[in-house]
Amino acid sequence: MATVNVDVVVIGGGPVGVTALALLGRAGLTAVGLERDIQIWPTARAVHFDGETFRTLQSLGVAERFAEATLPMSSFHIENEDREVLVSVPTGQFGSQGWHDDFTFHQPDIEVLLREVVEELPGVELRGGTTVLSVRNEGPGVEVAVRDSDGEESIIRARWAIAADGARSPVRQALGIECEKLGEDAQWLVADGLLEEGPGLSSDMIFLGHHTRPALWVRLPGKRVRMEFMLMPEDDPEEIATPAGVEKISNSVLPADKFTADRLAIYTFRGRIARQWRAGNIFLAGDAAHQAPPLFGQGLCAGIRDVTNLIWKLSAVKRALASDSLLDTYESERMPHARFWVEQATRAAGFLQTTDADTAKQRDAFIRANPAASAPVAPALGPGLHEGGRDERAGRLAMQPILSDGVRLDDMVGSRFLVATTREIYAAISEPLREQLEVSDDIVVLFDPAKVGQILAALGAQVVIVRPDRYILGLGDTPEALERLVGIIPSLDRDVSAPL
Repeated sequence: MATVNVDVVVIGGGPVGVTALALLGRAGLTAVGLERDIQIWPTARAVHFDGETFRTLQSLGVAERFAEATLPMSSFHIENEDREVLVSVPTGQFGSQGWHDDFTFHQPDIEVLLREVVEELPGVELRGGTTVLSVRNEGPGVEVAVRDSDGEESIIRARWAIAADGARSPVRQALGIECEKLGEDAQWLVADGLLEEGPGLSSDMIFLGHHTRPALWVRLPGKRVRMEFMLMPEDDPEEIATPAGVEKISNSVLPADKFTADRLAIYTFRGRIARQWRAGNIFLAGDAAHQAPPLFGQGLCAGIRDVTNLIWKLSAVKRALASDSLLDTYESERMPHARFWVEQATRAAGFLQTTDADTAKQRDAFIRANPAASAPVAPALGPGLHEGGRDERAGRLAMQPILSDGVRLDDMVGSRFLVATTREIYAAISEPLREQLEVSDDIVVLFDPAKVGQILAALGAQVVIVRPDRYILGLGDTPEALERLVGIIPSLDRDVSAPL
């Protein structure tokens, strides 16, 4: 029985798992990804990225490639049974992340590109046709027993494992980790395919808050579209999951002679949060850790946030720049953030997919009076490696300026800590600390107003430290604040045996 030794085993070869492999490769860690299927799943599941997700793709050096395979969203609105637009949200602008705020895509196209990135990176590989037989913590690491497509069994030993193996997550179940249920489950029909010579609907995304049948419309790149329809008690699932059935329930938006379906499938939309995200050296990520109804398009975005948060920390521990306790901040930071979006989506589902006419009228009145409630503001991270308990601006996602020459700031910083400050404050800190900062491979100091002036002005601070995952570690206005904050950075000289 052959044995392979790597830094990380990634279980699951969907977009979250493959993004994890790519991030591990870029961080210089060795990893093996394990996926049961040999071929990419041929039909779409996720269809939405946000600007933060594109920053992660940018960190892989492939954002422009992905931009060609995506469609920037230009509009979103919610309408009621009378086709009244209750709220309309412009989405086509460049946002604070240096990219459009929202994109739609066809998932198989994105997965092909992600796998190409992994193939180009040293030290990481994705093995298709591989069944995971068991995963267990063993000593200072993990052991994963696998069987390949030829039936040969082997053991992979690694320091850590990331389980990105989906909503049903065999790893999560084997670890005995239960999920908390949020909201009520609902069955929906998902129709994906090509719409030929059909006008479709006006916006790129519309939630049809029709109490007679709630539905969702999404325009994808090219001729691709998606519609989702809530199943009603009187429905015959076999009848409506047909071209004629879709034509009828879509009110001819998807006519049978113009819409060619790739997929007509009934899914259960649910809200779940795993009660534990770390078990020893095994970490849950993506749908294995959380699931949300697709009201705000945050499912895949949240999964990519998970691995972006975790992998820079794995790298710091691997290189003895931080103690193992840093890895505990993965769950403490990410779980509350993911919970926010699951709660928002389940709450929105509760009133948007109502089938009661009187409740729908109350909902319509609420949305008219509170249009901002239709576009929640992303929260800060939970407690962890940031000063969010001291300053509410910390623990939040930092902006990414596009500089005057068109360069995005992340391309200058890379996967390092950014110390953004003024020349005067930087000159006032101790010379030994400046020397430490200037020789560090994990920190970049910028005080040129042309590069960091926008960040400092937006946050109203003279010192801002941004982590490799683009979240704010802390802020201040004095040399003393700068000295305090850089002391928190794991990559500076410190006793890594001490707790954070």
